[in-house]
Amino acid sequence: MSLGVFLAVLGAAFLHALWNALIKLGTSKVGTMVILSVVEVPIGLIVVAVSPPIDPAAIPWVIAAGCTHFAYKFFLTYAYDRGDLSRVYPIARGAAPMVVALVGAVALSDAVSAKQYAAILVLGLGILMMARGVFSSGEDRRLLPFALGSAAATATYTLIDGMGARVSGAPAAYVAWVFVADGLIFTLGMLALRGWSVLPRDARAWGLGSVASLASYGAYAVSIWAMTLAPIAVVAALRETSILFAVLIGWLAFGERMDKGKAIAAIVIVAGVLMMRL
Repeated sequence: MSLGVFLAVLGAAFLHALWNALIKLGTSKVGTMVILSVVEVPIGLIVVAVSPPIDPAAIPWVIAAGCTHFAYKFFLTYAYDRGDLSRVYPIARGAAPMVVALVGAVALSDAVSAKQYAAILVLGLGILMMARGVFSSGEDRRLLPFALGSAAATATYTLIDGMGARVSGAPAAYVAWVFVADGLIFTLGMLALRGWSVLPRDARAWGLGSVASLASYGAYAVSIWAMTLAPIAVVAALRETSILFAVLIGWLAFGERMDKGKAIAAIVIVAGVLMMRL
């Protein structure tokens, strides 16, 4: 992985933590996520209009990604209703790189070295340490099934997107089409489940959701682009440094508790990143 790709993925990690923080700020987590999804559609269509066409062979991957993103968003929003950013986010993101690495070793042609697998394991350990407060701090354990469901969906769409972008021949356009599919499927799905009342009526919610959507697109596009240049498992693991950014946002912006356990977990995460780079 080149230095440019490495730094770009770190930037994507920050943007990912940022849009999750904006969802957490919303009075209605589901409502803000629906707004994010609504805004995704015009963003995707604008990018499609100025991008080269994708290979038709990538269309099934686009549809699969849109369906998987529905599950990801559904589980994530309900988890945020039950827990802090600095707890839900690590659990939701933590298990995904492990699944990606194991499946990638069997099903993909990416060459991942033993050193890189060791770095993925260290990074995963740090993420799991970050999430341990659910058991030790008396927090609402009902967040766990939703956060773990989000993690499973993350691992699935990471593999789908990495392969779909390669088949498409045009990663930027592929991401844009996934945004359109994702936005439509989640919006229509939540309207079917919850009715029109799921849409917030206040300007603040629309502002938060719109900014979150732009940050989500930036994070997603950079990650998919990086997956066309570096092993999917390594990019997926490096992207999980967004855990560190999420913990800092939770501490500095939301006033969430920063204890010794969180600090140690953050150090382990940084160590995993350095192992990947050195």
